[in-house]
Order: sequence, then structure tokens, then C-alpha cells
Amino acid sequence: MKRIDYVAVRAWTPGWLMLMAGLAVIVALAGAAVLYMEHQGHHVTGMTNQVVWGMPHVFAIFLIVAASGALNVASIGSVFGREPYQPLGRLSALLAMALLAGGLGVLVLDLGRPDRLIVAMTHFNFKSIFAWNVILYSGFFAVVGVYLWTMLDWKMKRAYKPAAITAFVWRLVLTTGTGSIFGFLLARDAYNSAVMAPLFIAMSFAFGLALFNLFLLGAATALERSLSLDLLRRMGKLLALFAAANLYFVALQHGTALYMADRGPVEAFILMNGGIYTILFWGGQVLLGGIVPMALLFRSQATRCHIRFASLMVVAGGLAQVYVILIGGQAFPLGLFPGMEVSSSFMDGQVAAYAPTLAEILLGLGGCALALVITIVGISAFRILPAQLGATEARE
Repeated sequence: MKRIDYVAVRAWTPGWLMLMAGLAVIVALAGAAVLYMEHQGHHVTGMTNQVVWGMPHVFAIFLIVAASGALNVASIGSVFGREPYQPLGRLSALLAMALLAGGLGVLVLDLGRPDRLIVAMTHFNFKSIFAWNVILYSGFFAVVGVYLWTMLDWKMKRAYKPAAITAFVWRLVLTTGTGSIFGFLLARDAYNSAVMAPLFIAMSFAFGLALFNLFLLGAATALERSLSLDLLRRMGKLLALFAAANLYFVALQHGTALYMADRGPVEAFILMNGGIYTILFWGGQVLLGGIVPMALLFRSQATRCHIRFASLMVVAGGLAQVYVILIGGQAFPLGLFPGMEVSSSFMDGQVAAYAPTLAEILLGLGGCALALVITIVGISAFRILPAQLGATEARE
């Protein structure tokens, strides 16, 4: 393999300061939204006793799932030995940790009592999948941090391969744990399926690579760095395959549910008469997040614009997918007495209403901004980005 030169991004330039100032404003607005919800109570949000996980959880789960997938580029280069991807391994590991930090930041601040996290970190109920995820998330930072260290420090090269394999396995287990949160929820008809674990792995591959592509393209444009179009097309086709895998597991999820007689009502709700959830499923998740990117990226002569637009569509479709899974699954009424018709003053048997408020959206956007801040500070403090990726004539 030829020598790769890495450089740190120059900090404190006018463009760098403007970008960081804009992100700082978003983070500050998210902090104000947290204080507002903390002081007033969650009644000022769109969440109710029926929909207890709202828009902040949509952003949090999206970022956490994407964190695992963002590490995919590093794994392809190190674990599977694909040389063209190896120069991007450092950025891949840094972005993965940043996305997880952003997602967990949203998750913790939406608890209402963030200080209660200390209890979750010191008292473990190993029968709870949530307790296992605390270990998996903390371990991800440690494992990927060591992995990044082996790429930055030549003295750690002997540990490079073992760290790469450990990080690859850990991220699969982490995403399995996140999907299992839903798969183990027996009370919700839209969840409670073993397909949730592989579905979330496929989602992570697509979401993480889409965000990686967007950041890489944005960095190359802002820094005026050369970027190999051939490498971009490789990652574009890989993203198309991941989008196809995501659609496959979505079809498997709903196909197996339709086979079960007791799942008919919830499937009709999501697929046919669920209002906004049906629109987001077919229009956002399937069309924008799957079919459109596949049509653009499977082209033999896909351009940078095609790859950027397709990645944006995967991100938009991913948010729609998490919204349908999370909010739609809660909006559908609980089956308290299977086979019986339930009617009471407590909205039993009725579809729950939910509309996200500005405070919730600001908190979610704050997590995204936090992830970007961490990544930009990282590429400014350490030699993360390669000096160039391909010849200048490969750019468009």
C-alpha cells in the first residue's frame, strides 16, 4: 500500500469560525429547549401517556443507529482489507463516535431527569435490554477510541487488526441491542419481532454511510480537496446495496406480520389507513429512502451530485422510517384484552394523536449539531483527513 499523508484542518479561519458559530447557536437553542421542557414539564411537548417517546427519540435513535453504520468504511478497509477505503478509516471512526455522542446527548436530555442516569450506570438489571445497552454504548466509545488510536499512533500498529475486528463485532452487537429494545416489547403489536435486530443492522449500514458520504463531500468542497470520483461511485453503489437490504428487511418484517392473524389491524394501520404514518412509510421510507437512491446510485456514471442527493434522500427516508417505527408503533392502541372490544374514558382502543413541538425538534437538531461539532474539532485537532483522495481530474 502506498504512503498516505494525513493533515489536520486549519482551525480559527473565518470559514471555520462561521461554521462553528452556526453550530453553537443550534446547540444553544437545543439547551434552551431542554430548560424549557424541564421547567414547564413534558406537557408542553407533543408527548402523552400513550406516546411517551417523541421526536427527540426519533433523532436519538437515528443518530445511534447511524453511528454503527458510519464505522462501516473503516471496517471495510481494515477487517476486509479493501485498500481504497483505508485512507478514510480515521474519519469513519471519529464520525461514528461523534454520532453516538450526539444521539446519547439527546436521549439523556429528554429523560426529564438527566441526573437519574447515574442510577442506570450504577445499578444494572441484566434482565433489561436497556441495561445491556448502557454497557454497549459505553463500550463502543472505548473500543472505537482504541481503534482510532491504533490508526493515529504508529506505535500501536500491532494492535490495529485486533482493534478493527473488535470494533466490527462490537458495533454489530450494539445495533442488535438497539433493535432488540423494540423486538422485546411484547405489549406493542408493531414491535415484538425477531426481525427488528437484523432490520436495525441494515438501517445502520444505510444511514451511517449516507451521513459519511455527506460529510466527506462537504469537507472536500469546503477545503477544496481532491476527491476520487471512482471511490465515490464505489461508496454510492455500496449505499444502494444497503438501501436495498433495508427495504428487504422491511418487506420481511411486514410480510411475517401479515402472516399472523392478530397482527392484521396494526399492519393495516401502518400500510393502508394510518394517515401520516402511511404517507411517511410509502412516500418517505420506501420511495425517498429506498427506490430513488437505488435508481440514482446503480447508474454506472453517477456524479457527485447524484451521490450527494441520494445520500440526502437516504437520511430523509431514514428519519421517516424511525418516525414510523417509533411514533406509529406507539400511536396504535394497545391490545389490552385480545379478542374483546374495549371502550372507556382513557382512550382505550383509540389511535393516539401526536404532533412534535418546536422544542422537541430543536433538541433533536441540537444532537445533530453536537455530532458535527465533535467531528470538526476532531479533524482540526488531529490528522484525520487524508491530504488527497485521487487525482484532481477525478473531481467534478
